Amino acid sequence: MNWLATARDASAPLIGERRFDMDLPLLVGSLCLLALGLVMVTSASMEVAAGRLGDPLYYMNRQIVYLVIGLLAMAATLAVPVRLWEQFRFPLLFLGFALLLAVLIPGIGREVNGSWRWIAVGPINVQPSELAKLFAVVFLSGYLVHRQAEVKEQWFGFIKPFMVLGPMAWLLIIEPDFGATVVLMGAATGMLFLGGVGLFRFLLLFGSLGGLAGLLVAFEPYRLQRLTGFLNPWDDPYGTGYQLTQALIAFGRGEWLGVGLGNSIQKQFYLPEAHTDFVFSVLAEELGMIGALAAFALLIFVAVRALYIGLWAERAGRMFSAYLAYGLAIMWCGQVLINVGVNIGLLPTKGLTLPFLSYGGSSLVVCCVSLGLLLRIDWERRQALREAANG
Repeated sequence: MNWLATARDASAPLIGERRFDMDLPLLVGSLCLLALGLVMVTSASMEVAAGRLGDPLYYMNRQIVYLVIGLLAMAATLAVPVRLWEQFRFPLLFLGFALLLAVLIPGIGREVNGSWRWIAVGPINVQPSELAKLFAVVFLSGYLVHRQAEVKEQWFGFIKPFMVLGPMAWLLIIEPDFGATVVLMGAATGMLFLGGVGLFRFLLLFGSLGGLAGLLVAFEPYRLQRLTGFLNPWDDPYGTGYQLTQALIAFGRGEWLGVGLGNSIQKQFYLPEAHTDFVFSVLAEELGMIGALAAFALLIFVAVRALYIGLWAERAGRMFSAYLAYGLAIMWCGQVLINVGVNIGLLPTKGLTLPFLSYGGSSLVVCCVSLGLLLRIDWERRQALREAANG
């Protein structure tokens, strides 16, 4: 078949002549996190799965399926040139909007715990917000490249991307998904700053977004309750402060070296969402403060490595690749800091997964696609440098 022959002869990671010439620290670090995530999801979910579903390995089996899909998606992403992402940034943006609109339509979207965040595709629930965030970063990367002078010098060039991302953030708020909204707008703000926006305009934007977030909290009673519960969860340990107090108990039980893998007490129906939003608390209980710090350090290493990939791409003059890497790295940093901050009581409780570690198909697959994009960005830079060196 012609397409198969073309694929074999193509210059791309995994199938080209220098197939493994990729950023191995990023790849190995991410694979270690994926393996750790599978272990912790299995440990955190066995009692709940056995009690509610009669199968202690239910969530583990599904996580393995998601992991296989994610790794296949990463391999497929490695074969796609970065220029195609730039060319198709507008269709991808429209697809992100279509998915966010579809999730709000009864009969298409699925409501869980009062939120419309999922679309059922057979036995799998797809979370459109994960894809929308990725597509928004791709769109904004192209905007910063093609409107760079306008962004740096004109107010309108600075405001225009928020005329697009604002409606997307509004759709996320309607679901409601306040955590995804914060990550999206934070990534957009960081990318604009790295794109050359002046400090005054950046501070003005940062202050405006902070004020808007404050209004959203003040106008929604449940968000205000979460905020007050976060400030002193022990005032209502069986109500608004329940999740946080149980998470803090998990950290306290873990001490320095933990109670041992599989020996958590908090995961046994005490800590809600132990295998999703609060998997880091179970990790800290079972592996101790040493294990939690090691996992956190690995998460930060992967995110910082992604930032370096963006820096190297920028120095090589590959600006779209650079902004794309920056955006993905900022999203990872944001989700890690928010999720861990929630688990240790530094931030209000938010339904936001921990990259690579939490249970969930959409989050895991998008993380793997993002990893594939970063590896492809660095691989293309290496190929360009090699071709230049060879004359």
